[in-house]
Amino acid sequence: MSTYTQPTDVMLLQPENLADDLAQVLDSALPRLRQITDLESQQPRESGKWSPRQIIGHLIDSACNNHQRFVRLQIDREIHLPGYKQTEWVAVQCYAERPWKDLLNLWEGLNRHLVHVIAHTQKSHLAHEWITADQAWTLGFLIEDYIAHMGHHLLQILPE
Repeated sequence: MSTYTQPTDVMLLQPENLADDLAQVLDSALPRLRQITDLESQQPRESGKWSPRQIIGHLIDSACNNHQRFVRLQIDREIHLPGYKQTEWVAVQCYAERPWKDLLNLWEGLNRHLVHVIAHTQKSHLAHEWITADQAWTLGFLIEDYIAHMGHHLLQILPE
């Protein structure tokens, strides 16, 4: 798994603050994303790169995969779930063919739900771990990294 931030000691994390951080990213990005036309959303910013539709599609996939992790890690101390093949997920789901408005609505809905899930996470669960073949990731880190990952990709669509 590629990471986009450094882990914070889980004892220093507060679920409500993490939820607020995600909500702020959404509240900041959505008005600007909605200004992008359907035609503009089809155009990659660089040759050989994903279009805004495909980037939001990737973020939808990220939300879906992380939803599983966020919920399961509140039920079990550790989980063993596979990662996912990001490029293939985007291709198989044909995000480039979906209307921009539909993608934004789905992305927003999934993430508003994740804000709710994160806000209601027990602090003690932030230390629970997703075990991969080569690493253990705490729920706290997964949430932090999810938000950083989203910011990374939003900058590809909405450069500052």
